[in-house]
Amino acid sequence: MSTQTDMRKVLITGTAGFIGFHLAKLLLAEGFRVKGYDGMTDYYDVTLKQRRHSMLLQNPNFSAKEGMLEDQASFDALADEFQPDVIVHLAAQAGVRYSLENPRAYIDANVIGTFNVMEAARRLDVKHLLMASTSSVYGANEEMPFTETEKADTQLTIYAATKKANESMGHSYAHLWDLPTTMFRFFTVYGTWGRPDLALYKFVDAILDDRPINIYNQGDMYRDFTYVDDLVRGIRLLIDAVPERPATRDDIPKWDSLSPAAPFRVVNIGNSEKVRLLDFVDAIEEALGKKAVRNYMEMQMGDVPATWADATLLQELTSYRPRTDYKDGIAKFVAWFREYYGK
Repeated sequence: MSTQTDMRKVLITGTAGFIGFHLAKLLLAEGFRVKGYDGMTDYYDVTLKQRRHSMLLQNPNFSAKEGMLEDQASFDALADEFQPDVIVHLAAQAGVRYSLENPRAYIDANVIGTFNVMEAARRLDVKHLLMASTSSVYGANEEMPFTETEKADTQLTIYAATKKANESMGHSYAHLWDLPTTMFRFFTVYGTWGRPDLALYKFVDAILDDRPINIYNQGDMYRDFTYVDDLVRGIRLLIDAVPERPATRDDIPKWDSLSPAAPFRVVNIGNSEKVRLLDFVDAIEEALGKKAVRNYMEMQMGDVPATWADATLLQELTSYRPRTDYKDGIAKFVAWFREYYGK
């Protein structure tokens, strides 16, 4: 059994958030020491964030600090005290649609905040920096499934643009400072303790309250729904898949996104299954035992008609591939939602 001195130390930004909470819970269960950093912003119900943190704080190997990523002095003080072996940067201003209303929040949190995290990782010479990107960076790309080696230069929202900027910033730091860096692109994550602005949460809440649900593009949309437990398992395994600077381009397999100029790669984490939105809604109705009042609408600005991940690289690096069927994942979420809200 690990002792307090030989435990690997992981600093996670965004531990009160949906994905950060689940990742911290998994790492703690595996014996890591975890330090959290979260801004507790009011983008959605802060009570939900507080509940997540209170659960993590029951483990003696978890501690956390509240602060904004834009506050470099605050983040540096935490990082210097903890001296992490690994940093996993998940905190961000989330939400594709909110980026249409408040784009500056994305520049502050996702660009300036990420720069501060990278600076701390460089200064502390961490063994591996892992940072969240998104399937939204594929933007207007139409060839599917999306692969990490294809160009992604047509982002459609400021949210996606800031995440693509993070990838470029991460590559430059990996090259300049020999900082091993992995960016992972998430595909439509859902599951227990999810965010209230996500479609599954909104649909379940509305159906139980007899309110209509908005279904965009008349329901002719497809998403690669990825269950949160599968996602964080992928991140956990990628922690050990530390990229190394290749000697030559010929050393890089065709399926690998490893940079020829830096210890840097991009990895999709998705279920590799394209699910029609209407089938997703049907599964929600089945899990609830109740029909939705459907309000069909036109495509919303900034949305894309489909996402679909090629997860070959993740499997090559970790021997793991997300497998949770969306109907099973929805049933787990509904059970959690009913218990949490007493509905």
